[in-house]
This record gives sequence, C-alpha cells and structure tokens, in this order.
Amino acid sequence: MKLLLYLIFLFGCETYAFAKADTVIIHKDARLELLAAKQAVVNKRNSMLTSAGLYKGFRIQIASTSSRDRAFNDKAELLLRFPNEKSYVLFQSPYFKVRIGNFLKREDADEFRKQVLKYFPGGAYVVEDAIEYTPSNEDGQDE
Repeated sequence: MKLLLYLIFLFGCETYAFAKADTVIIHKDARLELLAAKQAVVNKRNSMLTSAGLYKGFRIQIASTSSRDRAFNDKAELLLRFPNEKSYVLFQSPYFKVRIGNFLKREDADEFRKQVLKYFPGGAYVVEDAIEYTPSNEDGQDE
C-alpha cells in the first residue's frame, strides 16, 4: 500500500513538473538596460587605455635621428608650421624621435600626415603611440 501511494505521489509530482516546465516567466528590472549601457561605455573606454592609463592612438613621426640638435630644430619647425598641434621629442636610445599630434583614429592621422609631408618631404609616418586625450561624455556611444 505504501508503495502504491509512493508511486502515485511520484507520478503526480512528475506530471506537475512537466506541466510547469514549458512556461518561464522572467521579471526584469528596467534599470538593468541602463546599467548595461553604462557598463558598455566603460568597457569601450577601458579597451582604449594602455597599462599606464593613457589612451591608445596615433602620432605622426617626422624624424628619427641621433642628433639632439636636429631633433629640437625639427620640433621648432613643427611648432611654427602647426601651432595648434602638440609636438614631442622622445629619446629611445640611441635615437631622438620627433612626433606630432594626438589622434584616436588612424584615418585622422593619415589626413594630417598629408599636410605634414608638404613641409617635411623626407618622410612622415603614422605610428601607434600613447596619446594625450580627455574623453567627452558622448565618446564611446557614437561608434
């Protein structure tokens, strides 16, 4: 008798489980969408950062020389020709490298390189570098 009751109980529970298994109701808080969108922006900005906390970007390199004087003369020429862009002299032994600009996109750097080539026909190259950049609130949402 106990065995019969036990089997009826198991069969009843199994039937109840099958009856409920095809229906799933999820109650989602509307604030989760907002939170997910904000986290996506944070993730995008963090993917653009270097380990030092600077942004990954591009600059135009116009010289790589062992002469310190030539490097600083080239930098002065850049400042005269392009006063709105920052220029840099980096020392990577044994060379001084002269670079200009802070570009997030390679396309922007390529456009500027065409202008630089007019004054520095010896060569100007787009190079990856850690750049100075301050993001605005809209950055990361437009792409």
